[in-house]
Amino acid sequence: MLKPATSIYTLQFGLVCLSSLLFSASFNMLIPELPAYLSSIGGAQYKGLIIALFTLTAGISRPFSGRLTDTLGRIPVMAIGSVVCFVCGFMYPILGTVSGFLFLRLLHGFSTGFKPTATAAYVADIIPRERWGEALGIHGLCFSTGMAIGPAIGSSIRLYYSLNVLFYASSIFALLSIIILMNMKETLKPKHPFSFSLLKISRRDLIALEVLPAALVTFLSYIAYGVILTLIPDWSSHLGIANKGLFFMVFTIASLLIRFVAGKASDRYGRIRVINTGLVLLILSMSVIGYSSSVAGLMLGACIYGVASGVLSPALNAWTIDMSLPDHRGKAMATMYIAMEAGIGLSALGAGWYFQDVIAKIPSVMYASAATTVIALCYMFLRKNIVKAM
Repeated sequence: MLKPATSIYTLQFGLVCLSSLLFSASFNMLIPELPAYLSSIGGAQYKGLIIALFTLTAGISRPFSGRLTDTLGRIPVMAIGSVVCFVCGFMYPILGTVSGFLFLRLLHGFSTGFKPTATAAYVADIIPRERWGEALGIHGLCFSTGMAIGPAIGSSIRLYYSLNVLFYASSIFALLSIIILMNMKETLKPKHPFSFSLLKISRRDLIALEVLPAALVTFLSYIAYGVILTLIPDWSSHLGIANKGLFFMVFTIASLLIRFVAGKASDRYGRIRVINTGLVLLILSMSVIGYSSSVAGLMLGACIYGVASGVLSPALNAWTIDMSLPDHRGKAMATMYIAMEAGIGLSALGAGWYFQDVIAKIPSVMYASAATTVIALCYMFLRKNIVKAM
């Protein structure tokens, strides 16, 4: 691998951050408009599958992306994710049926199954260990910027142009992400040429057992995100918000403002303390969102949720890398992302199934997601006491 630089502010780090920003914007700009689009083509009862199918294939692809990241190289695997986003953006207008839409959600999920796994390994390769938290915080800031501008841009395009233009814009953002990757240097040495044997996955390739504690907390904490992705567009419409991307923009801006500080804090004060703080904030945010019946209350909940995610994300990523084996960082990150997507997908599916376009049910789903975060917090304290006893 390339020798880590003494400073994290290098050209390669800047390029990987910019590529992630564009990639994130590419698929996030679609999210606020997809529930209404699915209803318009006769698939209202399948809203829970918008996120669930996406995360299903993302999770299934993780063991493959982790193995390929550790053998084929970081950049080729990142490119696969961006290419999938590029293709899907052009396919949505063509496959305009419910079955075609659901198929594309399955296909689109492969994008996040590949790119983030390889990106995290790439960042760990080029950044000194003692600054992983800070670097992942900055990278997360860029990814979150894409999450912020994506929904805002997407909803604006939908308001002033059309859904087809929105889908094509998503493809353009993915294409720009690919172009940036072409100017980056590979960090995996030595690499293996591609062969179909690399796609043969054994049981030991599926899960990195050493990072299971981080994976469990990730699973429980991302249940809230699956609920938000599924129900917030309808909740926003109910409260009279025309731009359904507003909630996502507010929470992501709040996340941006805290990520840089939170990443440094996890390096200085420890991952566990920062993760516990994030979990407490997440519980508070979901409770506020569930209780709120006004635009102001919803935006307050969005702010708190943004701070919570900005605190949690870099710390969980860094904690995973801390526990990973150096030659299996791809598998370790894949394990964490499998847990993340399982939490998002299962909660999205459950929320959509329970919701059934009955607005009055939304608060109870928010409270339930807060309760699962309480379980994660209890686990963290229990684990800490067990480690001390040993």
